[in-house]
Amino acid sequence: MGSRWQKSSIFASSNENIEKAMQQHPLEIFGYCPRCGSSNFGVNDFKSKRCADCGFVLYFNAIAATVAIITNGKGDILVARRAKEPAKGTLDLPGGFIDSFETAEEGVAREVAEETGLKANDCRYLFSLPNKYIYSGFEEHTLDLFFLCKTDDCTPAANDDVEELQWMGIDELRSEEFGLASIRRGVEIIKTDYKHLLTIK
Repeated sequence: MGSRWQKSSIFASSNENIEKAMQQHPLEIFGYCPRCGSSNFGVNDFKSKRCADCGFVLYFNAIAATVAIITNGKGDILVARRAKEPAKGTLDLPGGFIDSFETAEEGVAREVAEETGLKANDCRYLFSLPNKYIYSGFEEHTLDLFFLCKTDDCTPAANDDVEELQWMGIDELRSEEFGLASIRRGVEIIKTDYKHLLTIK
């Protein structure tokens, strides 16, 4: 892995695209009612659209996702490098979207297993942060739930959306090298408010 972990390309969203997205209704791309197919599907308020024919209302709500702060009990955190867009090639923390009928605790443990091959023995909720995640050209708004996860296995294997993994000391982390906005903010919060928890076994 070498020097790639010291110098990563920082993810930079296009300011023009961000400004354009903010000017549009979040459901702008949905031109037809998903229930009856009518084109009389217009803006209801700032976060919903309503069908004038059948009365169906579609709301734009945040999607729940998890972030795993995996520690080895020695003050190190398991850091990933993203294998896919958005923010491909930048640093990240393991995690992902919560599946239907899954608890947040189950979701974070599953994501840890899928992306690192590790078994999370204990997952403790710490804090949450809002985020924007562009996928297939659509801007999803997420609520990222950060969990402190402990593991007895210190030999992870990169899988799924992860290109590579490495244990890094908390003081080595530079928030600007993380590609997603919520993760950058989360790293700063971890360093200032939760550093003491990283050495608890």
